[in-house]
Amino acid sequence: MPCTVKVNIDVAGSPTDSGIPAFAADIPAKDAPVVARLRRAGAIPFARTNMPDLGLRWHSDNPLHGVTVNPWNRGVTPGGSSGGDAAAVATGMTPLGIGNDVGGSVRWPSQCCGGAALRPTLGRFPHHAATLPIEVPLCFTLFMTDGPMARHVRDLRLALDVVAGQSSLDPWSVAPVPVPVPRPLRIAVTENPAGLGVDANIAEGVEKAAEALRRAGCVVEEAEAPALWEAHELWGALLGVETRLSVMALAEAMVCPDAMAVIHHLVDGFPEFDLAGYMEGLARRTRIAREWEQFLARYDVLLGPVCCRPPFAVGYDVAREGMDDIMRHMRLVTVCNLLGLPAVVVPVGVATGLPQSVQLIAGRHRDETALAAAQLLEDACGVITPVDPLA
Repeated sequence: MPCTVKVNIDVAGSPTDSGIPAFAADIPAKDAPVVARLRRAGAIPFARTNMPDLGLRWHSDNPLHGVTVNPWNRGVTPGGSSGGDAAAVATGMTPLGIGNDVGGSVRWPSQCCGGAALRPTLGRFPHHAATLPIEVPLCFTLFMTDGPMARHVRDLRLALDVVAGQSSLDPWSVAPVPVPVPRPLRIAVTENPAGLGVDANIAEGVEKAAEALRRAGCVVEEAEAPALWEAHELWGALLGVETRLSVMALAEAMVCPDAMAVIHHLVDGFPEFDLAGYMEGLARRTRIAREWEQFLARYDVLLGPVCCRPPFAVGYDVAREGMDDIMRHMRLVTVCNLLGLPAVVVPVGVATGLPQSVQLIAGRHRDETALAAAQLLEDACGVITPVDPLA
């Protein structure tokens, strides 16, 4: 089975460059755990895929490899940071791509390009990058996971089965935790998370998905997730602390001006924490996690948007007001990163020439439950890719 791998994941003999010219010669001797396990199962990593500089942008462009084009409309973003894999999957270049997700980086590109993606529970996919010159800071470690992207939900499940499990290279990795998928599924629906606005086509996709799940026998009801906006702001503030202290100097020296502007907007768009604020923020994370665990004990899956707006015009994120708008609409994306929750993105149709996608969030270690709900939607709505980018 051929597969593609994002350029910030180690593939033996191929540069792990993260879109940075200074890293173009960083060639690992060994595969990352996710690649090694796929390769042992018969996968053939045959190409590397594009991303923004250092992965800190929701659009995929960098000075080393250039821009990734959205195959549905080249005027809008393919998403980031795993935009290269999303475009490769959507156009039929590959049946499986491996990206990673610290703020929606496999889910948002899949919305933009019309594919399916799994952000696993923290620890299900072991992660290690031998080429990194530093250890990854705490919150980046807690919020990020590698994850598969594909056209079919069954391929996401196959990748999970092959890759999941402990690795001595990742002390956060966990042994498989088999959790039976309940029947019928209890689905909570949030069309407009936190009541902060949602695009009409995005909302229509959520309504379409809710009706399809209802027809499939699920118990579906509207419900508002707890502490959603607080979770979004806490995600940004905690990453902001670590970015200022550990990443900013490196970024200033290496990334292109557009990416640097986006990084500044990202960091400046959230409250600034001192040490006491950082400690208090980590404690609040525990309280929010408890509230979500209790919410997801009442429901098996939360159905809602991915980003609450469609793919933005290329360059929109470089301006401060554009980035603020994008961040506000990512609020149901970032909560999964803050709390380490599994989430699946799957398309449910096309509107105004762009994919309509939804997100299915489950409790920790209930990745298979989210995949089961996604499979019901795929069975009802079909797949919309591969798409011909020249059409």
